[in-house]
Amino acid sequence: MFRNTSPILRIASIGAGVAAMSFFMAAAFGTARDTLDLNADIKQVVEQLSPPVLEPIEGSANSLTREIVIQRGDTLGSLLTKLDIDTAEAERFLRQDKSAAAFARQLVPGKSFIARIDTNGELESLVFPSNGENSKALVVQRTSEGFAARTDALPLATRVALKSATIRHSLFGATDEAGIPDAVAIQLVDIFGGDIDFHRDLRKGDRFSVIYETTDHLGKPIGNPRILAAEFINDGKTYRAFWYQPIQGPGGYYTENGQSLKKAFLRSPLEFSRITSGFSNARYHPLLREVRAHRGIDYAAPVGTRVKATGDGVVDFVGIQGGYGKVVMIRHSGNRTTVYGHLSGFAAGLRKGARVSQGEVIGYVGATGLATGPHLHYEFRVAGVHRNPLSIALPAAAPLPDEQLAAFKVTAAEMASQLAMARDIRIALLD
Repeated sequence: MFRNTSPILRIASIGAGVAAMSFFMAAAFGTARDTLDLNADIKQVVEQLSPPVLEPIEGSANSLTREIVIQRGDTLGSLLTKLDIDTAEAERFLRQDKSAAAFARQLVPGKSFIARIDTNGELESLVFPSNGENSKALVVQRTSEGFAARTDALPLATRVALKSATIRHSLFGATDEAGIPDAVAIQLVDIFGGDIDFHRDLRKGDRFSVIYETTDHLGKPIGNPRILAAEFINDGKTYRAFWYQPIQGPGGYYTENGQSLKKAFLRSPLEFSRITSGFSNARYHPLLREVRAHRGIDYAAPVGTRVKATGDGVVDFVGIQGGYGKVVMIRHSGNRTTVYGHLSGFAAGLRKGARVSQGEVIGYVGATGLATGPHLHYEFRVAGVHRNPLSIALPAAAPLPDEQLAAFKVTAAEMASQLAMARDIRIALLD
């Protein structure tokens, strides 16, 4: 429980033949050294850390600690009833106190909270991680004058995992087999999507290795993991990416030579989907029953799938327009325009003239307009002329400045050696 003031122990699992993890440099990557996760012989190294920053929670030595997982349909009253306590006082405070009221507003199924109950069956304290702030928690504490609420920092543990996988059927199948979170697979698509068409170019036997960072609270993931370095071998060609966070400005992914992997446009507006109709000058339209040009790409996806802006720009149109149904049109620099049609709805607050960023959710897949089923129709235009978004060359962002390049290259080389080690171990295990 959070009152424990004894030092925390951090365990790093280090694969056979792996040197000390000195490559996790805080200056370049802003990470902590933690867990190297490999399917190989391991040994444990125990390191003593400082206590967490969460303030102590007062309570009796004989109090009982319980963790409650929120289920669908749970209410504030039903959750307090599960604690077998006198609910009236606690429920009244949680509903009326301005700070504590966040508890009742954030009852998300699957989320959990921790309660401490004294020997008289009364609530001593309650700790509830905040939505949207992964490092914060609402703490409700009984005092001599009644309950009081405050926001504290959660004790978090950072873990770094190194894993490798081989594609047999699909990217997500490979990540599932290797125990890699889906969020990491989605990041791989975003990082390498400008060079690899994950809809068409994946081959059986393609391999990838990834170093990613996760943050845990009491052994449970908090927030999404972040890739620190990755290698993807597609059809015999190797691609590598390394996360770099400069002292000033946003972080990004770069090649070993400091070239940015960020493109001015994402290759696809969906995280992952299946192409049902490609760019063509002569395609038979199933509804109009005639051959006509299809100047875009159709992606099959369930209704409600998030649609992302493929580049920074300004919304030129949002609404209903002819065969497009519900559609968003975005104007970008360089006289470029992207179109997202057949949507079921738009992102909250989206309007004409609004500025959007690359990767921002602008709408949701639907089947409005001339559509035979749920899918996204995506177009890419340059000076009003339709271009094939799957084959057009996408300009890259600016490379790292010269004054940061030397330090980046040293760290990237060390990370690359760890990626190679993971790849080699994976191959050895398969053999």
